Amino acid sequence: MPFWGRMSQEQIVFGLALLLCLGFALALPGFLTANNLVNLVRSVSVLGILGVAMGIVVIGRGIDLSLVALMAISVAWTLSLISGGMPMPQALALGLAFALAIGVLNGWLVAYAEIPAIFATLAMGTLVYGIGRYFLFNMEVAYMPKAADTLLWAGQGSLFGVPVPIFLFAAVCLAGHLFLRYAKSGRYLRAVGDNILAARITGIAVRPVIVQQYVISALIGYVAGIITAASVASMNTRLALSTYIYDVILVVVLGGIGLSGGSGGIRNVIVGTLLIGVLLNGMTIMDIQYTVQNVIKGVLLLTAIVIDTVLNPRDEQTAQQGDI
Repeated sequence: MPFWGRMSQEQIVFGLALLLCLGFALALPGFLTANNLVNLVRSVSVLGILGVAMGIVVIGRGIDLSLVALMAISVAWTLSLISGGMPMPQALALGLAFALAIGVLNGWLVAYAEIPAIFATLAMGTLVYGIGRYFLFNMEVAYMPKAADTLLWAGQGSLFGVPVPIFLFAAVCLAGHLFLRYAKSGRYLRAVGDNILAARITGIAVRPVIVQQYVISALIGYVAGIITAASVASMNTRLALSTYIYDVILVVVLGGIGLSGGSGGIRNVIVGTLLIGVLLNGMTIMDIQYTVQNVIKGVLLLTAIVIDTVLNPRDEQTAQQGDI
């Protein structure tokens, strides 16, 4: 067997990231400077945090296409409440409660109504955007009010010369790793993703575990939204209608978390985020058009899905449950 045949997808992706770094370093002066590398990691911190949320759901054999819409609308509503005079702690609590409620509803639709996750969360994302724009606020962009200036530290502050979003990304990764590795509910989630029938036979309460993964996704999504809003002092709700959710899926699948569930971990998300960060940073420095960047990312996503299909073939149980 050739050397690359013994490598995991995670190792291959990490190797590609290093090769891209080397190529960009040779072709683009200033790419390997400390300032650019810090900016590179900072620019994909939110993407990586969302990748952790999506990764947890995918490990549980699900998918959350409402994640970006939930992030944008819940945080935009929080900012609009603060702008309307509500104390910041109360506004944050209401925004978080809204996000968690959507997570619970997503989980209920998948676990109890037994609607395939891809359809349930796709519909929920559209519903969340409509509810937000029609019932909760009427602005397309919610700006950070002066009463919430303390939140700006989460997006624009620094510790020891390192941007705070990088520390928050690391903290979310650590929490996700500890949850999957050491928490009993995290091990249950992986067992359900690996084989839901076997998990049920062993006595695991499968449906609550499925609901739990969507609640965790919603919680992390809200945190990512706060960091996004703090970084640019606003939240643009059009983000909910963008292709950003596919970037999140790209990070997860490219990193090596199998769509068939039960495999992978937070390290895969970090590796996928690293590769996408290097690629986007290099393409931005090279001034490649945004539409061309989307084409490249689309090809990468399709390639990653094909590789995942080969490495993690569909089994009889997956076919019975429907496509995720």
